[in-house]
Amino acid sequence: MNIKQFVKQHREEWKQLEQLVTTLHKRRNRIAGKDIDQFHRLYQKAAQNLSYCQTYFPTEEVTPYLNGLVSKSHNLLYKDQVSSLKQIRYFFSTKFIGLLVEQWKFVLAAMILFTLGAAGSFISVVNDPLHMYAILPPEIAQGFDPSALGSSDGEVDSSFMSASIMTNNIQVAILAFAGGVTFGLLTVYLLIYNGILVGALAALFWHHGKSYDFWAYIVPHGMIELTAIFIAGGAGLLMGYKLFVPGKFSRGYQLKEQAKRSVQLLLGTIPLFVIAGIIEGFITPAAISLEAKYIVAFITVIGLVLYVVIGKLLLLKKRPTADFDS
Repeated sequence: MNIKQFVKQHREEWKQLEQLVTTLHKRRNRIAGKDIDQFHRLYQKAAQNLSYCQTYFPTEEVTPYLNGLVSKSHNLLYKDQVSSLKQIRYFFSTKFIGLLVEQWKFVLAAMILFTLGAAGSFISVVNDPLHMYAILPPEIAQGFDPSALGSSDGEVDSSFMSASIMTNNIQVAILAFAGGVTFGLLTVYLLIYNGILVGALAALFWHHGKSYDFWAYIVPHGMIELTAIFIAGGAGLLMGYKLFVPGKFSRGYQLKEQAKRSVQLLLGTIPLFVIAGIIEGFITPAAISLEAKYIVAFITVIGLVLYVVIGKLLLLKKRPTADFDS
């Protein structure tokens, strides 16, 4: 191919890239997603054309022209990268909420599985308290004394307890997420099993007339903790579903693609687990009234609702346009 044929073949694409470079410089934050994709495609082709020119037409005018065009495009693409702090803020304020909105059915399914396990064990233990020993592990069934609830308030090592709880809950979330590779079967088991534990304990305290006290120690951290577990479980169910019903794509492709989305959902739960662990370590065992614990629970619910609502509003605000740096 001679120089004239080469230029004629690619000239229109270079002009399009020039126009996009100019447009992105002027209104970088209000560019449609398709334009960004087009810019990236044309930039890659121009870089390939430059490499070809440097090899076969090193002395022709087109070579320095392409070198300048590729340099401008490269600088625009990588200049002023979004700071880590801004990326984190964008993820938790917008991106994470967007994933939740897209995958809410799987999060709801996780909640339903947990609820079914809790309801089943609660009804079973309410009908016959001895069922508790068949349902719960021995160390839990024999280690809980409803009459001693609250007796050690203010005496625990809150820092150690908070760290232990956070570690344990994050491990449960990772297992629930990773269970997706078993076609979601392990995730289903973990969600139902954790529901069974909570339901059986709730029934035990109900038999001793301590339900009000029991839930006062559960809901302050539980609202956030369970929300995070449902999200992590939903991420695992999403991955499992796509493996089980891959559609027109291969299971290997679905695993790769859905794992990315599911990992993002899992990462979004980490701050929730941290908050839940702090509440469970410092507030739940604190020597404060039961009513105060319920107030904390109410505040956490309001906080969760506001977080989702504000995130969804930000998502709707940004949806018509694409953030170039995201």
